[in-house]
Amino acid sequence: LENICNVHHALKDPHKTLQNLGRAQLETAKRTGFSDAQIARLLSTTEDAVRAERNKLGLRPFAKRIDTLAGEFPAPTNYLYTTYNASTDDVQFNEHGTMVLGSGVYRIGSSVEFDWCGVSAIRALRQLGHKTIMVNYNPETVSTDFDECDRLYFDELSYERVRDIYDMEQAGGVIVSVGGQLPQNIALRLHQNNVRVLGTSPEKIDAAEDRHRFSQILDQIGVDQPAWKELVSVEDAEQFAASVGYPVLIRPSYVLSGAAMNVAYDAGSLRNHLQLAASVSPEHPVVVTKFIRGARELDIDAVAYKGQLIKHAVSEHIEDAGVHSGDASLILPPANLSAEVLQRVKDIGGKVAQAFEISGPFNMQIIMQRSEETPDHPDLKVIECNLRASRSFPFVSKVADSNFVDAATRAIVGEGVPQPVDLMQDAAKWPYTAIKVPQFSWTRLAGADPFLGVEMSSTGEVACFGKTPAEAYLVSLLSTNGFRLPVPGKSVYIGVDDLTEPRIARKVAHHFASAGYPVLTDSQATAQMLADGGDCSVDAKVVTLDYENRRTLRDEVFGSNIDLVVNLAKHRPSAKSNANYAMRRMAVDFGIPLVNDQR
Repeated sequence: LENICNVHHALKDPHKTLQNLGRAQLETAKRTGFSDAQIARLLSTTEDAVRAERNKLGLRPFAKRIDTLAGEFPAPTNYLYTTYNASTDDVQFNEHGTMVLGSGVYRIGSSVEFDWCGVSAIRALRQLGHKTIMVNYNPETVSTDFDECDRLYFDELSYERVRDIYDMEQAGGVIVSVGGQLPQNIALRLHQNNVRVLGTSPEKIDAAEDRHRFSQILDQIGVDQPAWKELVSVEDAEQFAASVGYPVLIRPSYVLSGAAMNVAYDAGSLRNHLQLAASVSPEHPVVVTKFIRGARELDIDAVAYKGQLIKHAVSEHIEDAGVHSGDASLILPPANLSAEVLQRVKDIGGKVAQAFEISGPFNMQIIMQRSEETPDHPDLKVIECNLRASRSFPFVSKVADSNFVDAATRAIVGEGVPQPVDLMQDAAKWPYTAIKVPQFSWTRLAGADPFLGVEMSSTGEVACFGKTPAEAYLVSLLSTNGFRLPVPGKSVYIGVDDLTEPRIARKVAHHFASAGYPVLTDSQATAQMLADGGDCSVDAKVVTLDYENRRTLRDEVFGSNIDLVVNLAKHRPSAKSNANYAMRRMAVDFGIPLVNDQR
């Protein structure tokens, strides 16, 4: 630690510049672990300038083998890492393989789904006769099993390290579209520095990630989308929200799992959410769009080659729009879509593939809004498009029995590309339905709010087959940790807020009451609202819990026979004193199943 501090202080010397740094001091900094970007910040220069100086001085990392046999025997594995604390390479760079960038650490939004995509890409490349190089640093993944590829670099997925490995290996190209968001974030920079990025052009990837440019392109090709406006100022955003009507959705660019994405229901929340979005993605524009309530969301996972759609799958969300696709339950084949809607979705996918000249995988989310005037011809509005494999690629590949990543990899390298096929054409005749549901880890996150919104919260997923959608959904839910059906005769505790539609709350309460479950609620106002439902009226008992007193809370909960909590609140609270937050947290802490979406 003292050595690191000494190097840091030496580089921070106001008299020190990149020009007078010298080889010895730069080499010391690299051996101590400083990245080019860190050195650049301390010397008030750019990362590219540090890299250029380093290359001019002949400073580069060396490739070393990880000793998998504890030094007892020679370990001629392809398990490699790079280091400046060496003087020779352990391998010869004569294979010129194709690099595949993995997904890095497991976190919300990036988990084993992208690992499956990376491994499938590697296997497809090897079947095509390519030498393969995997770059990833997560020991939990199959992609870091050195039997899967010809060379495995257990290294970070930064621009500096990827460029170092690419230059050393003299690689034939880099695949950035199967590892989630991390590889996408550096794709354009790699391309601008003469790295051969395979598949869809990084300039097109950048256009899709940039919310403003993406929305402009959709307008140009005649694909509908919710009303939108790029953020210029808070006042401008407020004027837009007032013109289209609240709620509105704040959408930053270049983020994974909906980070800093929020729904604003009034001017105060709009200001707060805009500040957060600008801090999370400061170098890219923030777009504000009209948030459509009461609509259904569709996912299209697809593969294209030179702008032509090769294969696609359309999944339907069970929850209404407003729940992040990673937290939503997906049903395939869709249960409520007509052949006409499926064809329109395919047409939209084809237009987007052509506009962005896609060669490889892509995923889109589409809002479907039905109207009373034209119930059979709903509006379809594109809300997002990622020019990469999505976390639902493994799901649709297994359900449709067609490996989407294998086809995408062939499209990326332009070899053995399959002929176009419409997998959804006979989907209604499939003898099964599959449903993917999210798995949450609220019990391990003390104090976290078990709330579903536009920012992803789930840490895993479970998918099951069934003969009917109802069977597949029930089996999937019961397969998740902590969910069970309430015991007949025990109580269901219902909570709402001012944004909850009374009609929906009454329908949910009536469903449980008619099945023999006593309905409880936490306020007299909610009980009165449930009682005013006409044919769906429910006589709910008011049970007020003292959430502050943890000693008596358990006795109150189990004394009331609460065996299921249904919280339909739509506001994400800002304080832990909020009653709906306390209700949701109580359910998680006491192991009571929690449902917070009416679907």
